Amino acid sequence: MRFESPYAFLLLLLLPALLWVWHRRRHGGSIRFPSTGNAARAGRSLRQRLLALPFLLRLLCLTLMVVALARPQQGRERVRDVSKGIAIQAVVDRSGSMGTEMEYRGENLNRLEVVKRVFVDFVNGNRHDLPGRPSDLIGMIVFARFADTVCPLTLAHGALSQFIGKVQLVQRKFEDGTAIGDALALAAARLKTAEETLARQTGEEAQKYELKSKVIILLTDGQINCGKRTLEDAAKLCAEWKIKVYAIGVGGGDAVTTIQTPFGAYKFAAGGPSVDEDVLAELARATGGIFRMAHDADSLKAVYQEIDRLERSEVESIRFMDYREMFVPFALAALAILIVEVLLQCTVFRRIP
Repeated sequence: MRFESPYAFLLLLLLPALLWVWHRRRHGGSIRFPSTGNAARAGRSLRQRLLALPFLLRLLCLTLMVVALARPQQGRERVRDVSKGIAIQAVVDRSGSMGTEMEYRGENLNRLEVVKRVFVDFVNGNRHDLPGRPSDLIGMIVFARFADTVCPLTLAHGALSQFIGKVQLVQRKFEDGTAIGDALALAAARLKTAEETLARQTGEEAQKYELKSKVIILLTDGQINCGKRTLEDAAKLCAEWKIKVYAIGVGGGDAVTTIQTPFGAYKFAAGGPSVDEDVLAELARATGGIFRMAHDADSLKAVYQEIDRLERSEVESIRFMDYREMFVPFALAALAILIVEVLLQCTVFRRIP
């Protein structure tokens, strides 16, 4: 406990003066007698023994009022966590070539499905080698011939997982393609306004969160072949807005695709263009990121582990004292004692005249 106005205790110095005045008045009789010996031998009643009680109650009342004037305060330490998170925009290729098979935990899934599952582990954690990103602002953009926002940047990662689960391979032929430049430009624009997005989501709590860096994680298995913007245009935007691009080439090796026919499942070699490693490496270098190839689920997970080490969120704890005013109990106690003292003066200790 502390006192906001400790100088109020100087008023307690007046109490000895009041005590001295009361003592003089008590021993100064108004009527003179030749002798008080007989009265002394008569003894004292209980009322006489308690004659000082009203005055003592008045002193106690004044003491409590002085304590209330000093404003006692009860302090409680509070801890506020300020998250210095990272805004991460995943840009995922969903073109037809991402339907090529890739092994994941003993299953043969298409590349897109493996990319989705490993990314969910990266965001939520898998209790083993990926701790999760609970403090990060994360969103996802998918692309084929056109780029679409699947999930805006959000701290609600439970909703993010549901949106990711609905991402499918492109179904219509005229929508197929690999517009990497347009997708990167859209992701960069989303990250540029990430602070505004954060303010809308958190409202008054926006001051508890600040962006440490902005990152794009690009996952593709092909080369840019459509779209309005080139990779050079997208790289310039990212570099200008200080956005890192971590480019991941998915696939490589002997790519196969399984099709179901009335005569059973058949595997055949999947054609199509491979990842342009030199272009993606230059994109990552120009923005301060890295480029890695992921030939299977394990190598893809290893890339995410590397990104996890490079881009770590921070949580800063700010300690402060929250004080609560405690003068009310002292003031109420003083009032109650004053009422008791007045009642005693008007009844038991009443003086006539």
